Amino acid sequence: MTHILDKYKDIDEIKNMSLEELNIFSEEIRQFLIESVSKTGGHLASNLGVVELTLSLYKVFNFKKDKLIWDVGHQAYVHKILTGRVKDFSQLRKYGGISGFPKREESSFDIFDTGHSSTSISAGLGIARARDLNEDNYEVISVIGDGALTGGMAYEALNDLGYNKTEMIVILNDNQMSISPNVGGMSKYLNKIRIDPAYNRFKEEVNNQLRKTNMGIGLANSLQKIKGSFKQLFIPGMLFEDMGIKYLGPIDGHNIDELIQVITLAKNIKGPVLVHVITKKGKGYDFAEKNSNKFHSIGPFDCDSGEICSIKGLTYSKVFGSEMINLAKENKKIVAVTAAMPDGTGLNNFADKFPKRFFDVGIAEQHAVTLCAGMATQGIKPVFAVYSTFLQRAYDQVLHDVCIQKLPVVFAIDRAGIVGEDGETHQGIFDLSYLTQMPNMTVMSPKCTEELIYMLRWAANDAYGPIAIRYPRGTDNPKVKLSPLKEFFRGKWEIIIDEGTIAIIACGKMVQTAIMVREKLLKSGIKATIINAEFIKPIDKDIIKKLVHNDYKIIIVEDNILHGGLGTSILEYANSLGYKNDILTLGYKDKFVTQGNVDLLYKLHGLDVDGIFHNVLKFI
Repeated sequence: MTHILDKYKDIDEIKNMSLEELNIFSEEIRQFLIESVSKTGGHLASNLGVVELTLSLYKVFNFKKDKLIWDVGHQAYVHKILTGRVKDFSQLRKYGGISGFPKREESSFDIFDTGHSSTSISAGLGIARARDLNEDNYEVISVIGDGALTGGMAYEALNDLGYNKTEMIVILNDNQMSISPNVGGMSKYLNKIRIDPAYNRFKEEVNNQLRKTNMGIGLANSLQKIKGSFKQLFIPGMLFEDMGIKYLGPIDGHNIDELIQVITLAKNIKGPVLVHVITKKGKGYDFAEKNSNKFHSIGPFDCDSGEICSIKGLTYSKVFGSEMINLAKENKKIVAVTAAMPDGTGLNNFADKFPKRFFDVGIAEQHAVTLCAGMATQGIKPVFAVYSTFLQRAYDQVLHDVCIQKLPVVFAIDRAGIVGEDGETHQGIFDLSYLTQMPNMTVMSPKCTEELIYMLRWAANDAYGPIAIRYPRGTDNPKVKLSPLKEFFRGKWEIIIDEGTIAIIACGKMVQTAIMVREKLLKSGIKATIINAEFIKPIDKDIIKKLVHNDYKIIIVEDNILHGGLGTSILEYANSLGYKNDILTLGYKDKFVTQGNVDLLYKLHGLDVDGIFHNVLKFI
């Protein structure tokens, strides 16, 4: 077998490849992905599903001129391979290495930075409009998955596209999945198109009748190339057609010959076109095909067995999921809501045990928040489990629909703080800053996994109004043993160690780090008081008054950007009390945090034990 990938240098070579060579190339790329991602970790299943689709797009278009925009971007690895980054895959998602998502600063072929869902049609439409205004001449192609079509922004863009008839192509990569199995009306609609027996019977009958004459054979062959025309004849009121967008498909996303024919047809149609492509997530790797959730975003694994190098210990997500089941058994008003993330947030078992009280709304965080608000007005106690980075997408709904009405919605914010390899789009370092600005919102953070149990219990049963509990990815630091708080009083902090006139105030995971810093300070003959700010809002004014009046040196440590975080709140109040000393605030500066190993990122930003220790020494 010819090793095409070993010799491959430029996208122009794809134009000259035969169908046989393209099929061989697709298998080589698939094998490379499996072997490479097994060493680095990354998004595997979604990329295995788009190998043939990506090659076909490169066969039809000239992406030295034409523009290709990927939705979410976690299916762009093949695109990166084809655009000269094969040798960079050993450093995939590592600090200083290539991103797991498209990055404009990384390659001229990466047209738009992505990481969150449902943006590709809007971005592509903007690029197409700019092309027309600039009187340029190139094609614009946006690739979106039907999982991303559960996000409302995609429909806003489709509505605009169809109404204004802007010329561009939308590729609907339909793998029946987003991260977890796809949910919602759009998924059912697409399933109906795929499997409708009446449609398939009609198509077969027309095909058979046409092939009875020479003229009919020619027409049948032409129609075979544009299966979408059957859809347009047979399905009345088809959604995309009614929007004003030409619909072609569905077609086999692993059949390069068919893909090239239909994509070429789409290229020659004037106006907006949507090509519906059916792919299989995890295609070509048995373990990923059978468990695409597990292989969606995965750490290093063994290629032969599919076994993952898993995290040891009890994670915050698992603790949250387990306690939600306990709470639901005790209180029938408690429900769980997630936005396509039952696996990641630890709610799978809850969904199995309480299917009528579990709501997966798809990739639709805005809808999820207002859904919770509506339920809360009727005496239900909704808990919305969401990653910190994705809650940003629902800022207005949290403020407008929940906080103004003082509704008792619990926001269980997973992956708060640094998350590592997914980079800028996924670091959860902004939630403290935007949530503490909202009137009526209470913001909390547990210092250890066990404390999350009691904090969640308090929020669900005893508290009032909206409450956000933010917690990190992963497990506790095995070097630090902390006893959890079991009772909470709104706005009251915990003094863990009370000695000396240096006070280190920390919240969440950073309390464990502060304990280790204190031990290192002791070895240098310096005593320090350690305070757990389990409430980030409201802050404990009594403790701050004590520190100010007794002239403590105050250090604040948080896993959040400095502007608007815990430190800002303490600084403002201490200033109002006439505090004259400096206050040291340690967190992230006013910039995005790149990808990399979590421990390395803490070190680079001075938030590891040594970094905080040296900053404290310098400060005092």
